Amino acid sequence: MDSSIIDRVSSERLRHDLFFFSRDPFSFRTVMYTAPWHEKNSLDETDDAIEAEMKKFADSVTRFPNKVQAFRCNPSKPLHHWYDGPHDDDPWYDANNIEVVFKGTDKADEIIQLVSHKDSMSWINSPGAQDNATGLVANLELARVVSALPRRRTIRFLFCNEEHTPWHSRTYAKAARERGDNIIAVLNQDSLCGKSDEDMAAGVCTHAAVHSTPEGLELAEFIRDVALKCKLDLRVSVADKGIVNDDDGSFIKEGYCRTVMNIGSSPYADSQYHLRGDIPERVSIRNLTLSTQLILATVCELDRR
Repeated sequence: MDSSIIDRVSSERLRHDLFFFSRDPFSFRTVMYTAPWHEKNSLDETDDAIEAEMKKFADSVTRFPNKVQAFRCNPSKPLHHWYDGPHDDDPWYDANNIEVVFKGTDKADEIIQLVSHKDSMSWINSPGAQDNATGLVANLELARVVSALPRRRTIRFLFCNEEHTPWHSRTYAKAARERGDNIIAVLNQDSLCGKSDEDMAAGVCTHAAVHSTPEGLELAEFIRDVALKCKLDLRVSVADKGIVNDDDGSFIKEGYCRTVMNIGSSPYADSQYHLRGDIPERVSIRNLTLSTQLILATVCELDRR
């Protein structure tokens, strides 16, 4: 791989997008919040912004409409897990998956699938900067860069919702299986820079490639090797989830087992996880840039091989 390719990742664009989607104008990305004098809720407006940006770079940008409910807040539960399932009579809201496709050439039938959830917590008003504006903006930046690269395989992005219910990554993965999509790898970007307060204070840049299957372990070790090959100043670890869950789990449950979650730490150590203090000022832009470069290099290596 041409090492200069990862230099196309822009820390300035990542910073701009991070604050755009988790500070101003998007304090929240949820069906439960509508800004004063706005007609659409903030998740609908997020979808509009993602779609408009991706249409600058991709010919194939598709919305898949779904229905979601908000989680209820239960502060009697442990601190980071205040969410409860909705009641039967709670309202349903329109929501969307957004798919962005960059077709390949001689191996276009083989798909490298990138995933990130774009919503913030529906049970509290949290900016959701680490979780998961970081994954959202990383995938936006990856799509921009990928659009200008030669590709043998098809590279496909899914922007979905995970902080509302039900999760429509499962709907998307099920449809892919029913079509017979040949997905050769799934990379889920979720809370990319979330780490302990100690690592934050020390300026340590961390990245965990987390797996739930033997095939996922192989891919996670591949990611770690790519980081070494690119000489990224990033402390990369490989970890076993011990459970099949999250948006990567949606694909595993449909038989796409070469799947990992890219996350900031494992076990997840962000003290503001699922809290109101998950603000963009706490995100290390350097860590976000390095992690995005690592995922780009991984995609390029997967495509090259």
